[in-house]
Amino acid sequence: MTDNDTLQRFLFDNNDIRGEITTLSSSYQELLANQKYPPQVALLFGEFLAAASLLSATLKNSGAITIQVKGDGPITAIMVECTQGNKLRGIVRGDFDHVDGLSTLSELLGKAILAITIEPEGKERYQGIVPLDEENLSKCLEYYFYQSEQLPTKIKLASNEQSAVGMLVQQLPNSGDETKNSDDWQHITALFETLSREEQLTLSHNDQLYRLFHEQNLRLFDPQDMTFSCSCSQKRTASAIVSLGRQEIAETLAEHGLVIITCQFCFQEYRFTPREIDELFDPPEPILH
Repeated sequence: MTDNDTLQRFLFDNNDIRGEITTLSSSYQELLANQKYPPQVALLFGEFLAAASLLSATLKNSGAITIQVKGDGPITAIMVECTQGNKLRGIVRGDFDHVDGLSTLSELLGKAILAITIEPEGKERYQGIVPLDEENLSKCLEYYFYQSEQLPTKIKLASNEQSAVGMLVQQLPNSGDETKNSDDWQHITALFETLSREEQLTLSHNDQLYRLFHEQNLRLFDPQDMTFSCSCSQKRTASAIVSLGRQEIAETLAEHGLVIITCQFCFQEYRFTPREIDELFDPPEPILH
């Protein structure tokens, strides 16, 4: 694999169809290293991460996209986020002692809801929600685009122990001959559906696209780097402490002598002494010069 931790855009020159292709390797491994997920949970998590990478490229403005699912199965929640600058983070929550022998989306998540939240920079955020009742995540996301964006979209996601990968093709708003646009879309998606999981996980981006679309006029853009990065900080952690309220924090101080907060995404530890806690709730008066 020669396209580790990249996202690439491609366009079909003679019709209104765009695409994205992504491979996550080191970033995927970093996210897994922070957690102890069973193999089938790690593979599903990889598909969610690849999906966030692909969907981030559909944003019209700078910002962030979050994919969340909540279910009543052994996995109760998954959250992945891709922010400006192609920075990924995510987490899975659930009872991992009861996932042995389970592999399908419905077995792992039970009855679940998928929410996709888009937060454009400087603008109001919006959210689309669909049931997670298709056979795999790819089909659920295709349904989301059909319901929320009304743009025909096809997605393929795959993962193994080393990489998480994905490809998306999407029909843009039609211009010109609608019959031609429809025929083009059917032809491209028929080719797209022939891509196997094994090919996604072993072939380079160039080789995948050549295998599928070598008879098309295709433009492949320069790759963008994808990285694991957590947005936690001392300041954001301090704000979270204040939101918990003084009484709850006082009880923690009385028991432990200081407050220790560990980020659930990257396991960075933040420590606050009694004096620092007092200053959070009773900030000192500013000094006038």
